[in-house]
Amino acid sequence: MSADPSAPASEGRTPTVIRVLVLATFVVILNETIMINAIPRLMADLEVTERTAQWVSTAFMLTMAAVIPTTGWFLQRVSTRQAYSVAMGVFLAGTALSAVAPSFAVLLLGRIIQAGGTAVMMPLLMTTLMTVVPEHDRGRVMGNVTLAISVAPAMGPVISGLVLQVGSWRWLFVLVLPITGIITWLGLRQLENVGEPQAGAIDPVSVALAAIGFGGLVFGLSRFESDNLAGPALIVAAGAALIAVFALRQLRLQRTGTPLLDLRVLLAGTYTKALVLMSVAFMAMLGSMILLPLYLQNLRGLSPLATGLLVMPGGLAMGLLGPTVGRLFDRFGGRMLVIPGSIGIAAALAGFTQISMTMPYWQLIALHILMMVSLAATFTPVFTLGLGALPQQLYSHGSSMLGTLQQVAAAFGTALVVTVMSARSTELVADGTDPIAAHLDGMRLAFLVSAALALIVIVMAALLPSRAAAPEAAEEPDAPELVKG
Repeated sequence: MSADPSAPASEGRTPTVIRVLVLATFVVILNETIMINAIPRLMADLEVTERTAQWVSTAFMLTMAAVIPTTGWFLQRVSTRQAYSVAMGVFLAGTALSAVAPSFAVLLLGRIIQAGGTAVMMPLLMTTLMTVVPEHDRGRVMGNVTLAISVAPAMGPVISGLVLQVGSWRWLFVLVLPITGIITWLGLRQLENVGEPQAGAIDPVSVALAAIGFGGLVFGLSRFESDNLAGPALIVAAGAALIAVFALRQLRLQRTGTPLLDLRVLLAGTYTKALVLMSVAFMAMLGSMILLPLYLQNLRGLSPLATGLLVMPGGLAMGLLGPTVGRLFDRFGGRMLVIPGSIGIAAALAGFTQISMTMPYWQLIALHILMMVSLAATFTPVFTLGLGALPQQLYSHGSSMLGTLQQVAAAFGTALVVTVMSARSTELVADGTDPIAAHLDGMRLAFLVSAALALIVIVMAALLPSRAAAPEAAEEPDAPELVKG
């Protein structure tokens, strides 16, 4: 190895290892939302119902929720290059299988394999960033990361809309294959290992509990409907119970062996506050990401491509603002960004409660840009503050828990707004209200619920420090000293 990748990055430069991982992460995250517009084509080509076709997105989210809890352990046991090879190799295999899938079942399997690779990339990127970038430069580099991971989900529906205008849904995978192959090859040429792998056996019981518990929780949340609450609630309760058993087992393994997910990260007060803030903000954001396309397509009659183009400015603004937010964080700290950002999120969601059949599109675009810019001002500092409060040996576990709770929050936010919207509109229709007016009223109430959630984000933002005090490195890996600030 010609250079020490863990050495501090030169001033103003993003380390090569981070550039490679950001590029790869952009491609794999893009695929999480790229199938949203393809549902009608899948229904026709593979002869499945709409509910069945939705599984190409649901299965992706379920797999992420089931796999991410294991990544904290995995990233400590293998080298950076090995983790990258596994993640990109698995993603390539899933993409290739999806492209040639002769049936919906095979396509679903391909999406699950894709998600397995994607689940490793985000924690790998965050863990590596926190290891190789010095504290005074993390905001700037995290801002560049935000650009990639924010723009990718926003671009997914737009790219798929363009592709589907001229070709089959299979081209969504065919076009990704060579790009992923080139990025994988470039990464293996340039990537250097960061840190040293640690020995340690995996606990199969913990893996099963995490996969079934978190997967079951997300599955149950994804099945909620206004006229079907009992069954999904039972699945959610079972998932939550298994997660509780998983947590108790991790506490025991912390004393006697190697935990799959080290819960001592929660002893760091700043990390825990950041975790709550991120989860609730994700809940509010994903709820609005579901509601806005439903409003634009089902009520205003826009095509999927037009819908994608209308929300694209917000996604681009969020991503392009990321580096600026990062530099401001490095200079002034987190509070001056996170508090206004959290207020902006609540204001944007409150604005969406005023939607109508005649609301000008420029107002919708302005509200969406306000929300996405506010999220950019919030996410970059909160990621950096939260993980910065942990000792280095817990970075991978902190990233893993953050990623897991994002998936759970996304599922919970989606279930919450869809259930509230459906229940309200069904109730109004039963009372004789016009269906379109009822649907619109249901959406307004769902946006109001999201705005109420955003008030929690404001409270948590006020509790965060401006900077995370650097924790002392632990002498023993089983007894880290954590900052409680």
